[in-house]
Amino acid sequence: MKNNVIVKEVKIDGEDWSKHLDHAFKKKNKDVKIDGFRKGAASKEMFIKKFGIESLYMDAVDAAVDASYKKVLEEDKIIPVCEPKLNVKTISDKECVLEFTFITSPEVTLGEYKNLKIKKPAAKVSKEELESEIEALRNKYAEIKVKEENSKVEKGDTAVIDFKGYVDGNVLEGGIGENYPLEIGSNTFIPGFEDGLVGLKVGDTKELHLKFPENYTEELKNKEVKFEVKVNEIKTRILPELNEEFYLDLGYEDVKTKEDFEKKVEESIKARKEAEIEDQYIEDCLAKASENMKIDINEEILDDEIHRMIHQFEQQLQMQGLTIEQYYEFSGLTHEKSHEQMEPEATKRVKYRYLLEKVAEVENIEISDEDASKKADEMAQNYGISTEELLKAYGSLEVVKYDMKMHKAIEIIKGE
Repeated sequence: MKNNVIVKEVKIDGEDWSKHLDHAFKKKNKDVKIDGFRKGAASKEMFIKKFGIESLYMDAVDAAVDASYKKVLEEDKIIPVCEPKLNVKTISDKECVLEFTFITSPEVTLGEYKNLKIKKPAAKVSKEELESEIEALRNKYAEIKVKEENSKVEKGDTAVIDFKGYVDGNVLEGGIGENYPLEIGSNTFIPGFEDGLVGLKVGDTKELHLKFPENYTEELKNKEVKFEVKVNEIKTRILPELNEEFYLDLGYEDVKTKEDFEKKVEESIKARKEAEIEDQYIEDCLAKASENMKIDINEEILDDEIHRMIHQFEQQLQMQGLTIEQYYEFSGLTHEKSHEQMEPEATKRVKYRYLLEKVAEVENIEISDEDASKKADEMAQNYGISTEELLKAYGSLEVVKYDMKMHKAIEIIKGE
């Protein structure tokens, strides 16, 4: 048995057990009709004669468990980290013996957690990255216009088309569309389709004889397909010029020249890269420090973390209007498979958590109520809500203090 597993036996007998049995009787008797008595009016003796004393045991145990659990935690100063296991060892009309198995924080032996000699690369922005970012911004603010009459479909245009596909002489299921906007060059359709529309004008029709690729669905891969296509409209993107009007659209009021704009975009890319590098650096530091420590994680702690992750995932699905059962159905996963897939990430999270808690303990990191309150006010202001609303969402000021303590531990591990 691991050192952080604590087994406690609690015996409830005499008057205490009698009170729990009486409570269970009153609860059950409300809904019981015994011949010769009004509903809920039968005596305890008549109830037991009719249903047996055993019918009261489970409700009595439920009440006894709650009281016993609180008593054990208070008397033995136990801080469980996951739901305890309960075993009803004995039960009778005279007594009940409960056995609680508690899991507390596992023992952690830190290895080297400072001076990890992990290099953090400098953020650099290449000319290609700068040009690509500027082009993306121009495309984002591009004006979509219908092309003039007799204009032809070109790469980058959006062709509004009707199409119908045929495989083996039969209409392709899902292969029909009307007034479908297709950006030429987006590779939305199978190879050859979009290229086949280049050069067509509004009103033109064309038959495209193509073949589904090797990596397509099993029933269609490598099959020949014919598409009948008609072009209804051609739209083109007019990219904005690099001028003050465009810079203002982007919110760059202080930018007047192309050089200043490029510098601003470069700074934006660099800031984004620095954030990504910082996140990866923290991850590398935590990974190295957790490799250096010794910890024996209980299966129960790991299961608890996995169930928390699954619950969080369920909440994300609900926001998208899906249930976990629907997700399992279309993904082909099961609860057991999902549990298995989440185990590596859950193990990492648990290790990092106990690493940071141990570092905070060793380094004597303490957060005052005043500092935590200031942080809560600052966070609330950033989120645009009141401090009371933020603390309600967090749970308490203690959670804010815990988060601050963990961040300080990270800073120590980073060596900053």
